[in-house]
Amino acid sequence: MPKTAMIGAGSLVFTKTLVADMLATPALRDGEFALMAPTHRRLDRMNAFVRRMVRSNGLNATVWATTDRRKALENADYVVVMIQVGGMEAFQSDYEIPLKYGVDQCIGDTMGPGGLLRAQRTIPVLLEIARDMRELCPDAVMLNYANPMAMCCWALGTVPQLAYVGLCHGVQTTLDLIARYTDVPKEEIDYTAAGINHMAWFLKLEQGGRDLYPRLRENIEKPEYYVTEKVRCEVMRHFGYFMTESTGHLSEYLPYFRKNRRALELYCDQPDFGGETGAYYKYGLMLEQKFRERDPLSLESTELGPRSAEYCSYILEALETGVPFRLNGNVRNDGYIANLPDGCCVEVPMYVDRNGLHPLRVGNLPPQLAALNMTNVLAQGLAVQAALDGDPELLVQAMALDPLTAAVLTLREIRDMTAEMLEAERKYLPQYGDRRVRPAPVIRIPDDVQPVDVPLDPALAIAHRFTRLAEA
Repeated sequence: MPKTAMIGAGSLVFTKTLVADMLATPALRDGEFALMAPTHRRLDRMNAFVRRMVRSNGLNATVWATTDRRKALENADYVVVMIQVGGMEAFQSDYEIPLKYGVDQCIGDTMGPGGLLRAQRTIPVLLEIARDMRELCPDAVMLNYANPMAMCCWALGTVPQLAYVGLCHGVQTTLDLIARYTDVPKEEIDYTAAGINHMAWFLKLEQGGRDLYPRLRENIEKPEYYVTEKVRCEVMRHFGYFMTESTGHLSEYLPYFRKNRRALELYCDQPDFGGETGAYYKYGLMLEQKFRERDPLSLESTELGPRSAEYCSYILEALETGVPFRLNGNVRNDGYIANLPDGCCVEVPMYVDRNGLHPLRVGNLPPQLAALNMTNVLAQGLAVQAALDGDPELLVQAMALDPLTAAVLTLREIRDMTAEMLEAERKYLPQYGDRRVRPAPVIRIPDDVQPVDVPLDPALAIAHRFTRLAEA
């Protein structure tokens, strides 16, 4: 039976869900589970809960907990990563500092100032885990759940011979929504989805060879459908395809939906449907408070039910048994999507069996979808390099290319905001050392200043001459 190292096992939602899924899987249920987190409070509670699950279901699994990551990784077959470096303290800076400057985020873990700073905290730790794996469990497969997924997996793609995949539930949960919007059972929908994490596109939606897009396009124009996913519906109206993340997420990745109060009121301020300011941060605070006051796991049932929609247990089952499993995973782009850059992270269809992970080549995305993805990919690439090099200027430049940030702030404001965030989170950013964002000089222009006499651009010179002639 395999050994699975759960790194970041203090995660209340992910650890409970993923371990329950594995315990409900015959090929995994009697394996060894090493739960690791840097502190004991949540870890000990999770360890006690998982042990209760094992006992109450009459299983033979071995479960133990440690704060020593290397001990957890030693001889592991699988490594599941669920870390959130800096916890709620860093997340508070990710959310509150940009909001002070006028950048309104709903989620703040994928793009935007929050996502870019989360990448700076998370990438170095992921690379440490990968280096430890090469020494302690060189044949293990890493399943990464840590966000920002695209930037984290981009960085993991720089590690030679690391077997990894980044996992998300956007495709599965969106397929549930599409099934409701088209009134077609989920199991009957043939689909192809590809793009980047949190912005992948359903390129094909069919039932028995019949295209479902006409019905989907018809229904999103009905108020009762449109209101639940305003941003996704609006993007499909103008770009032609439905994508894999919610209004709250997608509203942050493009410049149209959160740039001012009017846009927020029109598309995002809808508490019943997601998209409101700080929704994910406030949810995290609520969970933190719950954990502080009592152990919410003490109220959870230990009965094993059907497996969740998360891919983890199905992937490990396929690796153990050889029975193929199809999913969408985040991997290094080695030509899988031809019109996105090689080396970036893409989310593509893939299969898993006893021989490993097998991503599939998609070819070209429709050009408008590749263009939307590229608005994020360009910022992601600079942010990954900033995290690898500890370069504050690259971080500023990544922020300047972020679509939401650029829609709201001037370059000077972006520089000032980045400097403030970097200082607030410096203790989680060892790669930056004592390097700081370079301040931009303030130039005050006197009223009587005369500009330097330089030749005008030829086109401007002609326009200037015709203007004078017209005035004469």
